[in-house]
Amino acid sequence: MTAKEYKIVFRCDASIQIGSGHVMRCLTLADELSRQGAECSFICRQHDGNLIKEIQQQGYQVYPLPLEQDLGVESESKAILAHADWLASTQHRDAELSCSIVEKMTPDWLIVDHYALDESWEKKLKPYCKKIMVIDDLADRKHHCDVLLDQNFGREPQDYAAHVNEDCELLCGSNYALLRPEFAEWRSYSLERRQHNKLASILINLGGVDKDNMTTKILKALQNKSLPDSCSITIVMGSTSPWIEAVKQQAAIMQWRTVVKVGVNNMAELMGNSDLAIGAAGSTSWERCCLGLPTIMLVLADNQQVIANALEAVGAARTFDINILEAEPLAFDQVIKSVVPKIKEMSRAASKVTDGLGVLRLSGFLFQ
Repeated sequence: MTAKEYKIVFRCDASIQIGSGHVMRCLTLADELSRQGAECSFICRQHDGNLIKEIQQQGYQVYPLPLEQDLGVESESKAILAHADWLASTQHRDAELSCSIVEKMTPDWLIVDHYALDESWEKKLKPYCKKIMVIDDLADRKHHCDVLLDQNFGREPQDYAAHVNEDCELLCGSNYALLRPEFAEWRSYSLERRQHNKLASILINLGGVDKDNMTTKILKALQNKSLPDSCSITIVMGSTSPWIEAVKQQAAIMQWRTVVKVGVNNMAELMGNSDLAIGAAGSTSWERCCLGLPTIMLVLADNQQVIANALEAVGAARTFDINILEAEPLAFDQVIKSVVPKIKEMSRAASKVTDGLGVLRLSGFLFQ
């Protein structure tokens, strides 16, 4: 069976609450699978802040699921799943609707990337597809699948031993980080330019949504700090962020050249030409590591703490607790001052985390 004969369906969501990371990494994988000839489609719920139009604009069929918040969440799932409310439905109802779509296609792979779905959903879908792959980061619930991928740095198969069926194949670690091909393409350039501990450009990207407007808080924290006069600041935001105008207003009064970019398609280039990033400890961490971009990380969700701890432990990034910003106004300035002399060292450590070829490794596995 060749790649051109494969049918692949993704079940993933984006929203103001969820963010955009799950959909974006599924799109990255879909792009590579499609490039090799597979037919890919998506099932996504119509949350506020969804990315259905963006997925369609990239040429993929999307089967939308309606919001069904009035159904509530099963008490059993709510007790078990920490992210059950991300579904805006019940797993049973979501499975029913998904089955009605999937059974018409009988896909070779159903790829599930959703913290609110577990083995109960997967078992209902299994009769309608040949194989199921789960993308997870949490290792906090049971799965019934053929393959599970966790791209977190330092993740080991034994972390999932109690959570998966015996015949599940586990692909763990940042060698499987799902990055778009441009990151591997920009890697050499980006690493070569980091031979000095200089700070001429800062990139701020706090996720695709930044629902709590942390970007504005960081800009205000920088406003009275001792950045070099020639330093420039680039801010990247997702098109579904509710705070774009507020960030632009704050950027306009910064004493350094500050540019706000929305919905960019050249993130690798922007990262490659930046000396320091201020970013969330989410899936974008692997993009920064591939390019050796030193980072001051903010933990914006509980599930990001594992990534933050792992990257700080190897010297690839420095974690900053956003909660101390108001109590200690100079804390952020102190962190920047402590990081600048270590930029070259941090870059080297970050570059060892991932080479950016994870999506090629995974596609080869799926098509074998």
